[in-house]
Amino acid sequence: MARNQLQVLSALDLAKTQLYHFTAIVIAGMGFFTDAYDLFCISIVSKLLGRIYYHVDGAPKPGTLPPNVSVAVNAVALCGTLAGQLFFGWLGDKMGRKRVYGMTLMIMVICSIASGLSLGKDPKGVIATLCFFRFWLGFGIGGDYPLSATIMSEYANKKTRGAFIAAVFAMQGFGILAGGIVGIIVSSAFNGAFGAPSYLIDPKGSTVPQADYVWRIILMVGAIPAALTYYWRMKMPETARYTALVAKDAKQAAADMSKVLQVEIAAEQERVEQLTEKRSNSFGLFSKEFLHRHGVHLLGTTTTWFLFDIAFYSQNLFQKDIFSAIGWIPNANTMNALDEVFKIARAQTLIALCSTVPGYWFTVAFIDHLGRFFIQLMGFFFMTVFMLALAFPYHHWTLKENRMGFVVMYAFTFFFSNFGPNCTTFVVPAEIFPARLRSTCHGISAAAGKAGAIIGACGFLYAAQNQDKSKTDAGYKPGIGVKNSLFILAVCNFFGFLFTFLIPESKGKSLEDLSGENEDDSGTEETQQKSSFRTAPV
Repeated sequence: MARNQLQVLSALDLAKTQLYHFTAIVIAGMGFFTDAYDLFCISIVSKLLGRIYYHVDGAPKPGTLPPNVSVAVNAVALCGTLAGQLFFGWLGDKMGRKRVYGMTLMIMVICSIASGLSLGKDPKGVIATLCFFRFWLGFGIGGDYPLSATIMSEYANKKTRGAFIAAVFAMQGFGILAGGIVGIIVSSAFNGAFGAPSYLIDPKGSTVPQADYVWRIILMVGAIPAALTYYWRMKMPETARYTALVAKDAKQAAADMSKVLQVEIAAEQERVEQLTEKRSNSFGLFSKEFLHRHGVHLLGTTTTWFLFDIAFYSQNLFQKDIFSAIGWIPNANTMNALDEVFKIARAQTLIALCSTVPGYWFTVAFIDHLGRFFIQLMGFFFMTVFMLALAFPYHHWTLKENRMGFVVMYAFTFFFSNFGPNCTTFVVPAEIFPARLRSTCHGISAAAGKAGAIIGACGFLYAAQNQDKSKTDAGYKPGIGVKNSLFILAVCNFFGFLFTFLIPESKGKSLEDLSGENEDDSGTEETQQKSSFRTAPV
């Protein structure tokens, strides 16, 4: 295979870790911090929405969201995210990563605020307005996936590229953690913990009108980190790989990266034109050549992300229901509305602090040593093991004396999801496809994941609400829907393990070597075929 690497791209591949790497991680990562906060904070407030808007006067129990409304509230942002991943992934390859990057952030800021200001004449109107703005919030969030991943992969050097991309994604863990902390602070403030007036203190089993402020404040806080990041995103130069290989402007690419790397880089306009005119660099997404070279890779990235997100979003969006089922969170009748928000937020915070966040950063630390393939395989394997360990003796875990054992085992599934496929499914699609299709293919892979998330969110809710009606000596079997859901999620993880074998190992390789953009026309068909199906060793 002939080497035609441009000087500007070689300089990026071989660059030592510098300040601009960490700056890019923070700028891109704050988008993912906001993404995770906005997507998962809804799990903290959804029960509060049921208490406020669906309580029947005189009823002995607090109100709850009807199943169809609960599905809409939890899944509508995921639907928007799926659409945004496809649209902005395509647009990032057509218009450039930087030009589109600011659009997604402004959508997130506006829709976060608008979600908290959702108004209506009746409960249906409020929920409908909330769902409308959360769809568009998800649309902006969706754009952040392909753009952030592609920008970071194209800025990074090949030695530590995996860690840098994973570090961007790891900010998602801090976003989940922040959602729990904000929930704790806001609910405590309105519940009298921070000296609130006595008339705000909510007696057991009730919901005072001031509780309506709590969910609105929690949702609107998500606008703050996105707004703070906007200026710095607009100052980032376009990536050299897009400018040189897609826009074909070698002079601008060299000028941008000379400033970033603080070295002199020659513009090679003739070589850029030669490279971009080659047959190996001209095929489209729906061509036979793309199918021949990258079809198996795209199948691997989409299926593994799809299967993983069924489990991941089921766990995150409905962990409050799982903890309620085993009794870790008390019955709603024994708490006031703000106590319930506090306990749900506390549970999410503990899980994030003890397992979710460490899992992300274990991946950052080891991905360029162990490789993407090994970490993803390991993560799927242990997620399968721990979910089966929870599902088979499920009723053992529901006993009061065993509840903390359940929480510890459950936390391990989060740890290995993040020290595993949650990070690697994000990293790999940003590395293995050609520059002019990189954002599009990452968007397709991510959208497949969100399709799995939607199935997981809707399916888990259905399973949890359809209890086994078979009689036992003690009556109906409680929580059997959660048990069945755990079995299903274990099966999804097992198939994710199998489809991982379709994905190539990208550790330590140039993006152009991985995508075949360094090949010239003289390469034999056999050489090109080997490049197409470079998969990780079994």
